[in-house]
Amino acid sequence: MLTALLAPRKSRTAKPLVEEIGASEVPEEGVEDDEDEFDWEIEQVPYEEASERALNPQCHYGFGNLRSGVFQRLQDELSDVIDIKDPDFTPATERRQKRLAAELAKFDPDHYLADFFEDEAVEQVLKYNPWWTDIYSKMTASLGKSQEQENHAALVSFSEEEKYQLRKFVNKSYLLDKRAHRQVYYSLIDILLAYCYETRVTEGEKNVESAWNIRKLSPTLCWFETWTNVHEILVSFGRRVLCYPLYRHFKLVMKAHRDTVKILQLGESAVLKCLLDIHKIFQENDPAYILNDLYISDYCVWIQKAKSKKLAALAEALKEVSVTKAQLGLELEELEAAARLVQEEETALKAAHSASRQQTPCSSSEASDSEESDSSTSSEAEDSDSEHEELKDSTSETLTCLQDPFLEESSALLIDDGGLCRNAASLGSDAGQGKPLASSRALGGPGPLIEELGEQLKATVQMTETEGSAAGDHSSMQAQHDRQTPND
Repeated sequence: MLTALLAPRKSRTAKPLVEEIGASEVPEEGVEDDEDEFDWEIEQVPYEEASERALNPQCHYGFGNLRSGVFQRLQDELSDVIDIKDPDFTPATERRQKRLAAELAKFDPDHYLADFFEDEAVEQVLKYNPWWTDIYSKMTASLGKSQEQENHAALVSFSEEEKYQLRKFVNKSYLLDKRAHRQVYYSLIDILLAYCYETRVTEGEKNVESAWNIRKLSPTLCWFETWTNVHEILVSFGRRVLCYPLYRHFKLVMKAHRDTVKILQLGESAVLKCLLDIHKIFQENDPAYILNDLYISDYCVWIQKAKSKKLAALAEALKEVSVTKAQLGLELEELEAAARLVQEEETALKAAHSASRQQTPCSSSEASDSEESDSSTSSEAEDSDSEHEELKDSTSETLTCLQDPFLEESSALLIDDGGLCRNAASLGSDAGQGKPLASSRALGGPGPLIEELGEQLKATVQMTETEGSAAGDHSSMQAQHDRQTPND
C-alpha cells in the first residue's frame, strides 16, 4: 500500500488544531486607515427573482457523494461520459426513475433470445479463467490446510507499472459519515461487477470498448446511482447486462456475481488491483478520465486503508444474495416460454414437411411406374399400328415399284392381289379401232412377269397374316381389288 506509506508522521503537540497563519501585527487604527481607501462606488445590478432551479440545492455525486457542481463547467463532455442529463439538479429518486425507463426502452427481446438460443460464444466466454481464479484457488487450498484466517495480501502481486501508478496518487483522509461510508461500499460492488463482466467478455484483453462497457454496466458511474441494499445492486446490474453490451445472457450476470464475491474475499489487495486496472482503462479513454477524478482515484486511495473485516462482511452479504430472471422486471421467462412454443411448432412443421416429402417420392415413383407401363403399352400399340402402316406402305410401294416397269411396257395392265385387268381406256380404244381386245401375250395367259408378280404378292400377304393383321389387310386389299377390278 504505497500511497498509505507516503503519509507524513503525525506530530503530537498541544497546539490548537485551527489557528490563523500570517496574522499581521498592524494596529487596529492602521486597519481603519486602510478601509478608508475602499471604493464604495460599485456597479448597481437590478434585482432579479431567482429561478426554481437556483432555489433547489445542488445534488451530490462522486466518491461518498462529496462532489457537486462539476458538470456545470463540463457540459460539452457530459453526453459522452454519463447517461443522466443535468446531474447537478437531478435528485436521486428522479435519477432512478429515468434509469429504469431508459433500460426498458433499450431492452431488445430479439437480441436477448438470439443470445439465449445461440449461446456458443457465451459458453466460450464462461470457460475463461481470469487472473483472480488461480489466486482464489490458492487461498481456498491454504484455508483448507490451516483452518485459520490468514492475510492473503501476499498472493496478489503488483507490476512495476501499477506501483508507479500508486506512487502518483495523493494520500488523503476522507471524512465520511455512516451513510456515506455505506454508499462507498455499495458503489464498490457495482463497479466491480461491471469490471468482472468486461474482463471475462474480452478474456483479459482490453479493447476500445472496455471503458464503455465498464461505465455503461455500472449505474454508479453513468447514472450516479445511490443504493440502499445489496440486492438492488445485483438486480440493476443484471438489467443493464441484458440491455446494453454485445453478449446479453443471464449466465454472465451470475458469473460476474461469483467473480465479485471471490475478489472481495481475497481482500483489499485484489480489490486495489482491479481498481488500478479500471483507472488505467479510463485514463486512456478521452472522456472517461472524468470518472477517475470523480470515483476511481479516490477509491484507489481509500481501499488501501479499508478494514479487511468490512470487506469480508461485504463479501458474505453479496454471496448470500441471489437474483432471478423474474426479479429483473423484463419478462424474460414469458419471452423464453413463447420462443420455445414457436420453436416446437417450427419443429413439428418441419417434421410434417419432411414426412410428406418422403411420401411424395413413393407416390411419384408409383405414378411414374404406371405412366411407364401405360407408355409402354401405348408404345407397343403404336409400334403395332406403325408396323401395320409400314406393311401397308411397303405393300403399296412394292406394287407401285412392280407396276411402273410393266406399265411402261404394256401401259394397259392394272395389277391387284395377283389379278390382271385391262385398262378401260385401252380396251375402249382397241374396240373402237376394230383391233383385238388383247395382244397375244395378254390373251394367251399369264406370262412370266405376271406369274412373278403374283408370287410376290402372295408372299407379302402371308407375311402380314403372321403379324396378326392379315385378315384386315386382306379384306382391305380385297375391297380395293373389288373396287379396281372391272366386271367382265
